[in-house]
Amino acid sequence: MVLLHALDRLRRSGLQIDLSAIHVDHGLSRNSGAWADFCGDFCRRLQVPLEIARVEVPRVSGEGLEGAARRVRHAAFAACRADCLALAHHRDDQAETVLFRLLRGAGVAGAAGMPAERPLSDGPRLMRPLLDVSRSLIVRYAEEHSLAWIEDESNRDSHYRRNYLRREVMPRIAVQFPGAARALARAARHFAEATELLDELAKADRAGLSSECGRIELARFNALSSPRARNLLRSELLASGFRAPEARWLDEALRQLKTATAGSQTCIATVDGEVHAYRGELYVLAQRPAVAGLSLPWNGELGLAWGDGRVAFVDRTGRGISRRLLAAAPVVLRVRQGGERLRPDARRPARPLRKLLQEAAVPPWERARLPLLYCAERLVWVAGLGVDAEFACAPGEKGVEPVWECRAGQAQAGFERSAMEAAACSARAER
Repeated sequence: MVLLHALDRLRRSGLQIDLSAIHVDHGLSRNSGAWADFCGDFCRRLQVPLEIARVEVPRVSGEGLEGAARRVRHAAFAACRADCLALAHHRDDQAETVLFRLLRGAGVAGAAGMPAERPLSDGPRLMRPLLDVSRSLIVRYAEEHSLAWIEDESNRDSHYRRNYLRREVMPRIAVQFPGAARALARAARHFAEATELLDELAKADRAGLSSECGRIELARFNALSSPRARNLLRSELLASGFRAPEARWLDEALRQLKTATAGSQTCIATVDGEVHAYRGELYVLAQRPAVAGLSLPWNGELGLAWGDGRVAFVDRTGRGISRRLLAAAPVVLRVRQGGERLRPDARRPARPLRKLLQEAAVPPWERARLPLLYCAERLVWVAGLGVDAEFACAPGEKGVEPVWECRAGQAQAGFERSAMEAAACSARAER
Protein backbone atom coordinates (compact mmCIF):
# COMPACT_ATOMS: atom_id res chain seq x y z
CA MET A 1 0.00 0.00 0.00
CA VAL A 2 2.84 2.39 0.86
CA LEU A 3 4.74 1.59 -2.33
CA LEU A 4 1.71 2.18 -4.57
CA HIS A 5 0.80 5.37 -2.72
CA ALA A 6 4.37 6.71 -3.00
CA LEU A 7 4.59 5.88 -6.72
CA ASP A 8 1.24 7.57 -7.31
CA ARG A 9 2.50 10.71 -5.55
CA LEU A 10 5.60 10.68 -7.76
CA ARG A 11 3.43 10.28 -10.85
CA ARG A 12 1.21 13.19 -9.82
CA SER A 13 4.27 15.34 -9.15
CA GLY A 14 5.50 14.90 -12.71
CA LEU A 15 7.30 11.55 -12.96
CA GLN A 16 6.62 10.28 -16.48
CA ILE A 17 5.33 6.74 -15.83
CA ASP A 18 2.25 4.74 -16.72
CA LEU A 19 1.31 3.28 -13.35
CA SER A 20 -0.79 0.14 -12.86
CA ALA A 21 -1.00 -2.55 -10.17
CA ILE A 22 -1.32 -6.32 -9.96
CA HIS A 23 -2.78 -8.33 -7.07
CA VAL A 24 -2.10 -12.08 -7.04
CA ASP A 25 -4.96 -13.99 -5.40
CA HIS A 26 -3.49 -17.32 -4.26
CA GLY A 27 -6.86 -18.58 -3.03
CA LEU A 28 -5.22 -20.00 0.11
CA SER A 29 -7.21 -17.93 2.59
CA ARG A 30 -10.97 -17.73 2.98
CA ASN A 31 -10.44 -13.97 3.11
CA SER A 32 -8.66 -13.74 -0.25
CA GLY A 33 -11.75 -12.40 -2.03
CA ALA A 34 -12.07 -9.59 0.50
CA TRP A 35 -8.38 -8.76 0.03
CA ALA A 36 -8.89 -8.43 -3.72
CA ASP A 37 -11.87 -6.12 -3.11
CA PHE A 38 -9.76 -4.03 -0.71
CA CYS A 39 -7.06 -3.61 -3.37
CA GLY A 40 -9.68 -2.76 -5.98
CA ASP A 41 -11.18 0.00 -3.80
CA PHE A 42 -7.76 1.54 -3.11
CA CYS A 43 -6.76 1.49 -6.79
CA ARG A 44 -10.08 3.09 -7.82
CA ARG A 45 -9.47 5.95 -5.38
CA LEU A 46 -5.99 6.47 -6.85
CA GLN A 47 -7.29 5.98 -10.41
CA VAL A 48 -4.69 3.27 -10.95
CA PRO A 49 -5.65 0.32 -13.21
CA LEU A 50 -5.60 -2.99 -11.33
CA GLU A 51 -5.14 -6.53 -12.63
CA ILE A 52 -6.23 -9.37 -10.32
CA ALA A 53 -4.40 -12.60 -11.16
CA ARG A 54 -6.06 -15.65 -9.62
CA VAL A 55 -3.68 -18.60 -9.44
CA GLU A 56 -3.81 -22.24 -8.40
CA VAL A 57 -1.22 -23.20 -5.77
CA PRO A 58 -0.53 -26.97 -5.64
CA ARG A 59 -0.90 -28.25 -2.09
CA VAL A 60 1.45 -31.19 -2.69
CA SER A 61 4.42 -30.32 -4.89
CA GLY A 62 7.57 -31.31 -3.00
CA GLU A 63 8.53 -27.63 -2.61
CA GLY A 64 6.27 -26.73 0.32
CA LEU A 65 3.24 -24.46 0.27
CA GLU A 66 5.31 -21.27 0.52
CA GLY A 67 7.63 -22.38 -2.27
CA ALA A 68 4.74 -23.39 -4.54
CA ALA A 69 2.96 -20.08 -3.88
CA ARG A 70 6.16 -18.17 -4.69
CA ARG A 71 6.59 -20.06 -7.96
CA VAL A 72 3.06 -19.43 -9.27
CA ARG A 73 3.18 -15.83 -8.04
CA HIS A 74 6.39 -15.16 -9.96
CA ALA A 75 4.87 -16.81 -13.03
CA ALA A 76 2.05 -14.25 -12.78
CA PHE A 77 4.63 -11.48 -12.40
CA ALA A 78 6.52 -12.68 -15.49
CA ALA A 79 3.30 -12.50 -17.52
CA CYS A 80 2.81 -8.79 -16.68
CA ARG A 81 2.75 -6.51 -19.69
CA ALA A 82 5.00 -3.84 -18.23
CA ASP A 83 8.57 -2.63 -18.45
CA CYS A 84 9.15 -2.76 -14.68
CA LEU A 85 7.43 -4.45 -11.76
CA ALA A 86 8.04 -2.88 -8.33
CA LEU A 87 7.77 -5.04 -5.20
CA ALA A 88 7.67 -3.67 -1.65
CA HIS A 89 10.22 -5.88 0.12
CA HIS A 90 12.02 -3.85 2.76
CA ARG A 91 15.20 -4.06 4.84
CA ASP A 92 13.69 -6.28 7.54
CA ASP A 93 12.53 -8.71 4.83
CA GLN A 94 16.07 -8.78 3.46
CA ALA A 95 17.54 -9.49 6.91
CA GLU A 96 15.10 -12.39 7.44
CA THR A 97 15.91 -13.77 3.99
CA VAL A 98 19.67 -13.71 4.60
CA LEU A 99 19.36 -15.34 8.03
CA PHE A 100 16.91 -17.94 6.74
CA ARG A 101 19.16 -18.92 3.83
CA LEU A 102 22.29 -19.04 5.98
CA LEU A 103 20.53 -21.41 8.37
CA ARG A 104 19.77 -23.63 5.38
CA GLY A 105 23.45 -23.68 4.39
CA ALA A 106 23.24 -21.28 1.43
CA GLY A 107 26.32 -20.37 -0.55
CA VAL A 108 27.47 -16.88 -1.47
CA ALA A 109 24.71 -16.33 -4.05
CA GLY A 110 21.96 -17.43 -1.64
CA ALA A 111 23.36 -15.31 1.18
CA ALA A 112 23.16 -12.28 -1.12
CA GLY A 113 19.44 -12.27 -0.38
CA MET A 114 17.02 -10.50 -2.70
CA PRO A 115 18.51 -8.33 -5.46
CA ALA A 116 17.40 -4.73 -5.70
CA GLU A 117 16.54 -5.39 -9.32
CA ARG A 118 16.76 -8.18 -11.85
CA PRO A 119 15.10 -9.16 -15.12
CA LEU A 120 12.34 -11.75 -15.12
CA SER A 121 12.56 -14.37 -17.85
CA ASP A 122 10.53 -13.07 -20.81
CA GLY A 123 8.88 -10.55 -18.51
CA PRO A 124 9.32 -7.12 -16.89
CA ARG A 125 12.32 -5.98 -14.91
CA LEU A 126 11.70 -6.68 -11.23
CA MET A 127 12.62 -3.83 -8.86
CA ARG A 128 12.59 -3.46 -5.06
CA PRO A 129 12.86 0.28 -4.39
CA LEU A 130 12.22 -0.08 -0.62
CA LEU A 131 14.90 -2.68 0.03
CA ASP A 132 17.01 -0.25 2.10
CA VAL A 133 14.02 1.12 4.02
CA SER A 134 13.11 -0.27 7.45
CA ARG A 135 9.66 -1.63 8.23
CA SER A 136 9.23 0.92 11.03
CA LEU A 137 9.73 3.79 8.58
CA ILE A 138 7.20 2.24 6.19
CA VAL A 139 4.64 1.95 9.00
CA ARG A 140 5.26 5.59 9.98
CA TYR A 141 4.63 6.67 6.35
CA ALA A 142 1.37 4.70 6.29
CA GLU A 143 0.19 6.28 9.52
CA GLU A 144 1.14 9.81 8.40
CA HIS A 145 -0.92 9.37 5.20
CA SER A 146 -3.81 7.52 6.90
CA LEU A 147 -3.26 4.39 4.81
CA ALA A 148 -5.03 1.21 5.82
CA TRP A 149 -3.48 -2.18 5.12
CA ILE A 150 -4.20 -5.87 5.66
CA GLU A 151 -2.08 -8.35 7.56
CA ASP A 152 -2.33 -11.88 6.15
CA GLU A 153 -3.46 -14.03 9.09
CA SER A 154 -0.94 -16.70 8.09
CA ASN A 155 1.82 -14.27 9.11
CA ARG A 156 0.90 -14.99 12.74
CA ASP A 157 1.46 -18.73 12.34
CA SER A 158 4.93 -19.51 13.71
CA HIS A 159 4.65 -23.01 12.25
CA TYR A 160 6.12 -21.47 9.09
CA ARG A 161 9.84 -21.06 9.54
CA ARG A 162 9.99 -17.58 8.02
CA ASN A 163 7.29 -16.45 10.47
CA TYR A 164 9.18 -18.09 13.33
CA LEU A 165 12.30 -16.09 12.45
CA ARG A 166 10.28 -12.88 12.14
CA ARG A 167 8.19 -13.25 15.29
CA GLU A 168 10.46 -15.21 17.66
CA VAL A 169 14.09 -15.03 16.59
CA MET A 170 14.67 -11.55 15.13
CA PRO A 171 13.16 -9.69 18.15
CA ARG A 172 15.45 -11.61 20.51
CA ILE A 173 18.50 -10.94 18.36
CA ALA A 174 17.60 -7.25 18.25
CA VAL A 175 17.78 -7.09 22.06
CA GLN A 176 21.50 -7.93 22.03
CA PHE A 177 22.24 -6.57 18.54
CA PRO A 178 20.03 -3.48 17.99
CA GLY A 179 21.35 -2.99 14.46
CA ALA A 180 20.96 -6.63 13.42
CA ALA A 181 18.59 -6.03 10.50
CA ARG A 182 20.80 -3.26 9.13
CA ALA A 183 23.93 -5.42 9.55
CA LEU A 184 22.38 -8.44 7.84
CA ALA A 185 21.19 -6.28 4.95
CA ARG A 186 24.70 -4.83 4.66
CA ALA A 187 26.15 -8.37 4.66
CA ALA A 188 23.74 -9.23 1.82
CA ARG A 189 25.28 -6.42 -0.25
CA HIS A 190 28.76 -7.82 0.44
CA PHE A 191 27.64 -11.29 -0.62
CA ALA A 192 26.03 -9.82 -3.76
CA GLU A 193 29.33 -8.16 -4.66
CA ALA A 194 31.17 -11.45 -4.16
CA THR A 195 28.57 -13.16 -6.35
CA GLU A 196 29.26 -10.67 -9.15
CA LEU A 197 32.98 -11.48 -8.93
CA LEU A 198 32.25 -15.22 -9.07
CA ASP A 199 30.04 -14.66 -12.11
CA GLU A 200 32.83 -12.75 -13.83
CA LEU A 201 35.25 -15.56 -13.01
CA ALA A 202 32.83 -18.15 -14.45
CA LYS A 203 32.53 -16.14 -17.68
CA ALA A 204 36.30 -15.87 -17.97
CA ASP A 205 36.77 -19.59 -17.29
CA ARG A 206 34.10 -20.50 -19.82
CA ALA A 207 35.72 -18.35 -22.51
CA GLY A 208 39.07 -20.03 -21.84
CA LEU A 209 37.67 -23.60 -21.86
CA SER A 210 35.30 -23.42 -24.82
CA SER A 211 35.89 -25.56 -27.90
CA GLU A 212 35.46 -24.26 -31.45
CA CYS A 213 31.82 -25.37 -31.19
CA GLY A 214 31.26 -23.21 -28.11
CA ARG A 215 30.99 -26.05 -25.60
CA ILE A 216 33.20 -26.55 -22.56
CA GLU A 217 36.05 -29.01 -23.13
CA LEU A 218 35.84 -31.64 -20.42
CA ALA A 219 39.59 -32.26 -19.99
CA ARG A 220 40.30 -28.58 -19.43
CA PHE A 221 37.26 -28.27 -17.16
CA ASN A 222 38.56 -31.12 -15.01
CA ALA A 223 41.94 -29.40 -14.78
CA LEU A 224 40.37 -26.49 -12.88
CA SER A 225 40.59 -26.37 -9.11
CA SER A 226 37.51 -27.79 -7.39
CA PRO A 227 36.16 -24.37 -6.32
CA ARG A 228 36.50 -22.94 -9.84
CA ALA A 229 34.99 -26.05 -11.47
CA ARG A 230 32.10 -25.96 -9.01
CA ASN A 231 31.59 -22.24 -9.67
CA LEU A 232 31.60 -22.73 -13.45
CA LEU A 233 29.21 -25.70 -13.36
CA ARG A 234 26.83 -23.79 -11.07
CA SER A 235 26.92 -20.86 -13.50
CA GLU A 236 26.14 -23.14 -16.46
CA LEU A 237 23.21 -24.71 -14.62
CA LEU A 238 21.68 -21.37 -13.63
CA ALA A 239 22.15 -19.98 -17.15
CA SER A 240 20.21 -22.99 -18.50
CA GLY A 241 17.28 -22.41 -16.15
CA PHE A 242 18.15 -24.89 -13.41
CA ARG A 243 17.42 -24.04 -9.80
CA ALA A 244 20.44 -23.38 -7.58
CA PRO A 245 22.01 -26.82 -7.04
CA GLU A 246 22.77 -28.21 -3.61
CA ALA A 247 26.44 -28.54 -2.64
CA ARG A 248 26.19 -32.33 -2.34
CA TRP A 249 24.81 -32.64 -5.86
CA LEU A 250 27.57 -30.41 -7.24
CA ASP A 251 30.24 -32.49 -5.52
CA GLU A 252 28.82 -35.72 -6.94
CA ALA A 253 28.54 -34.20 -10.43
CA LEU A 254 32.18 -33.07 -10.31
CA ARG A 255 33.24 -36.54 -9.16
CA GLN A 256 31.48 -38.20 -12.08
CA LEU A 257 32.81 -35.69 -14.59
CA LYS A 258 36.35 -36.28 -13.30
CA THR A 259 36.09 -39.97 -14.19
CA ALA A 260 34.54 -39.38 -17.63
CA THR A 261 36.81 -40.04 -20.60
CA ALA A 262 36.65 -38.66 -24.14
CA GLY A 263 35.05 -41.89 -25.36
CA SER A 264 32.59 -42.35 -22.51
CA GLN A 265 29.05 -41.09 -22.04
CA THR A 266 28.07 -39.66 -18.66
CA CYS A 267 24.62 -38.41 -17.69
CA ILE A 268 23.87 -36.72 -14.35
CA ALA A 269 20.13 -36.11 -14.00
CA THR A 270 18.13 -33.69 -11.84
CA VAL A 271 14.45 -32.71 -11.81
CA ASP A 272 15.47 -29.62 -13.82
CA GLY A 273 17.38 -31.43 -16.57
CA GLU A 274 20.58 -33.31 -17.32
CA VAL A 275 24.33 -32.76 -17.47
CA HIS A 276 26.10 -34.85 -20.11
CA ALA A 277 29.72 -35.55 -20.89
CA TYR A 278 30.01 -36.67 -24.52
CA ARG A 279 32.98 -36.82 -26.88
CA GLY A 280 35.07 -34.82 -24.44
CA GLU A 281 32.60 -31.95 -24.10
CA LEU A 282 30.10 -30.79 -21.48
CA TYR A 283 26.39 -30.41 -22.24
CA VAL A 284 23.86 -28.84 -19.82
CA LEU A 285 20.26 -29.49 -20.90
CA ALA A 286 17.16 -28.17 -19.16
CA GLN A 287 14.12 -30.44 -18.86
CA ARG A 288 12.16 -30.62 -22.10
CA PRO A 289 8.73 -31.94 -23.10
CA ALA A 290 8.72 -35.66 -23.91
CA VAL A 291 8.43 -36.73 -27.56
CA ALA A 292 8.47 -40.52 -27.05
CA GLY A 293 5.86 -42.12 -29.31
CA LEU A 294 4.97 -38.76 -30.88
CA SER A 295 3.33 -39.05 -34.31
CA LEU A 296 1.82 -36.03 -36.10
CA PRO A 297 0.11 -36.07 -39.52
CA TRP A 298 1.08 -33.21 -41.83
CA ASN A 299 -1.71 -31.88 -44.00
CA GLY A 300 0.01 -28.85 -45.45
CA GLU A 301 0.21 -26.73 -42.29
CA LEU A 302 2.88 -24.03 -42.11
CA GLY A 303 4.29 -25.70 -39.00
CA LEU A 304 3.81 -28.44 -36.42
CA ALA A 305 4.76 -28.22 -32.74
CA TRP A 306 7.48 -30.70 -31.85
CA GLY A 307 8.65 -31.10 -28.25
CA ASP A 308 9.95 -27.74 -27.13
CA GLY A 309 10.12 -26.37 -30.67
CA ARG A 310 8.39 -26.77 -34.01
CA VAL A 311 8.97 -27.99 -37.53
CA ALA A 312 8.16 -25.29 -40.10
CA PHE A 313 7.44 -26.17 -43.73
CA VAL A 314 8.81 -23.56 -46.14
CA ASP A 315 7.88 -23.38 -49.83
CA ARG A 316 10.89 -23.71 -52.14
CA THR A 317 11.63 -24.08 -55.82
CA GLY A 318 14.24 -26.62 -56.80
CA ARG A 319 15.07 -27.34 -53.16
CA GLY A 320 13.78 -29.50 -50.36
CA ILE A 321 11.22 -32.29 -50.83
CA SER A 322 9.24 -32.72 -54.05
CA ARG A 323 5.62 -31.75 -53.43
CA ARG A 324 4.56 -34.00 -56.30
CA LEU A 325 6.03 -37.07 -54.59
CA LEU A 326 4.67 -36.09 -51.17
CA ALA A 327 1.15 -35.91 -52.60
CA ALA A 328 1.19 -39.63 -53.36
CA ALA A 329 0.55 -40.80 -49.75
CA PRO A 330 -0.17 -39.51 -46.20
CA VAL A 331 2.73 -37.60 -44.63
CA VAL A 332 3.59 -38.02 -40.93
CA LEU A 333 6.18 -36.63 -38.51
CA ARG A 334 7.35 -39.17 -35.94
CA VAL A 335 10.30 -40.23 -33.81
CA ARG A 336 12.79 -43.00 -34.49
CA GLN A 337 11.63 -46.57 -34.16
CA GLY A 338 14.97 -48.26 -34.96
CA GLY A 339 16.31 -49.82 -38.15
CA GLU A 340 15.66 -46.76 -40.37
CA ARG A 341 17.72 -46.12 -43.49
CA LEU A 342 18.26 -42.86 -45.40
CA ARG A 343 19.97 -41.90 -48.65
CA PRO A 344 20.94 -38.21 -48.28
CA ASP A 345 23.52 -38.48 -51.12
CA ALA A 346 22.28 -39.61 -54.55
CA ARG A 347 25.77 -40.90 -55.34
CA ARG A 348 25.73 -43.38 -52.47
CA PRO A 349 23.35 -46.14 -51.39
CA ALA A 350 20.95 -45.83 -48.45
CA ARG A 351 22.66 -46.24 -45.12
CA PRO A 352 21.49 -47.02 -41.56
CA LEU A 353 20.22 -43.90 -39.82
CA ARG A 354 22.15 -44.89 -36.71
CA LYS A 355 25.46 -44.69 -38.62
CA LEU A 356 24.58 -41.37 -40.27
CA LEU A 357 23.71 -39.78 -36.92
CA GLN A 358 26.92 -41.04 -35.36
CA GLU A 359 28.99 -39.61 -38.22
CA ALA A 360 27.16 -36.28 -37.92
CA ALA A 361 28.08 -36.25 -34.19
CA VAL A 362 24.44 -35.88 -33.13
CA PRO A 363 24.49 -36.73 -29.40
CA PRO A 364 22.67 -39.96 -28.40
CA TRP A 365 20.06 -38.18 -26.24
CA GLU A 366 19.15 -35.93 -29.18
CA ARG A 367 18.73 -38.81 -31.65
CA ALA A 368 15.59 -40.05 -29.90
CA ARG A 369 14.10 -36.51 -30.11
CA LEU A 370 14.73 -35.83 -33.80
CA PRO A 371 11.66 -35.29 -35.99
CA LEU A 372 11.53 -37.72 -38.93
CA LEU A 373 9.20 -37.15 -41.90
CA TYR A 374 7.56 -40.14 -43.59
CA CYS A 375 5.53 -40.42 -46.76
CA ALA A 376 3.52 -43.61 -46.23
CA GLU A 377 6.24 -45.87 -44.80
CA ARG A 378 9.13 -44.24 -46.66
CA LEU A 379 11.54 -42.11 -44.65
CA VAL A 380 11.74 -38.79 -46.50
CA TRP A 381 13.60 -36.38 -44.22
CA VAL A 382 15.56 -36.38 -40.96
CA ALA A 383 16.39 -33.26 -38.96
CA GLY A 384 20.16 -33.08 -38.87
CA LEU A 385 20.69 -35.05 -42.07
CA GLY A 386 18.36 -33.72 -44.75
CA VAL A 387 16.19 -35.15 -47.54
CA ASP A 388 16.32 -38.67 -48.96
CA ALA A 389 17.69 -38.43 -52.52
CA GLU A 390 14.66 -40.22 -53.99
CA PHE A 391 12.34 -37.45 -52.75
CA ALA A 392 14.64 -34.52 -53.49
CA CYS A 393 13.25 -31.66 -55.55
CA ALA A 394 14.34 -31.48 -59.19
CA PRO A 395 15.60 -28.11 -60.58
CA GLY A 396 12.64 -25.79 -61.11
CA GLU A 397 10.22 -28.14 -59.35
CA LYS A 398 7.96 -26.98 -56.51
CA GLY A 399 9.14 -28.26 -53.17
CA VAL A 400 8.87 -27.84 -49.44
CA GLU A 401 11.76 -27.60 -47.01
CA PRO A 402 11.24 -28.67 -43.37
CA VAL A 403 12.94 -26.34 -40.92
CA TRP A 404 13.39 -27.54 -37.36
CA GLU A 405 13.09 -24.50 -35.10
CA CYS A 406 14.69 -25.37 -31.78
CA ARG A 407 13.68 -23.94 -28.41
CA ALA A 408 16.43 -21.31 -28.58
CA GLY A 409 14.53 -19.83 -31.52
CA GLN A 410 17.31 -20.56 -34.00
CA ALA A 411 15.76 -21.77 -37.23
CA GLN A 412 18.00 -24.52 -38.58
CA ALA A 413 17.15 -25.76 -42.05
CA GLY A 414 16.70 -29.40 -41.21
CA PHE A 415 19.35 -28.90 -38.48
CA GLU A 416 21.88 -29.76 -41.21
CA ARG A 417 24.12 -26.81 -40.47
CA SER A 418 24.58 -27.63 -36.78
CA ALA A 419 25.11 -31.30 -37.58
CA MET A 420 27.82 -30.45 -40.10
CA GLU A 421 29.45 -28.09 -37.63
CA ALA A 422 29.38 -30.81 -34.97
CA ALA A 423 30.93 -33.28 -37.39
CA ALA A 424 33.64 -30.76 -38.33
CA CYS A 425 34.37 -30.10 -34.65
CA SER A 426 34.56 -33.82 -34.02
CA ALA A 427 36.94 -34.30 -36.91
CA ARG A 428 39.17 -31.47 -35.67
CA ALA A 429 39.17 -33.00 -32.18
CA GLU A 430 40.14 -36.42 -33.54
CA ARG A 431 42.98 -34.95 -35.60
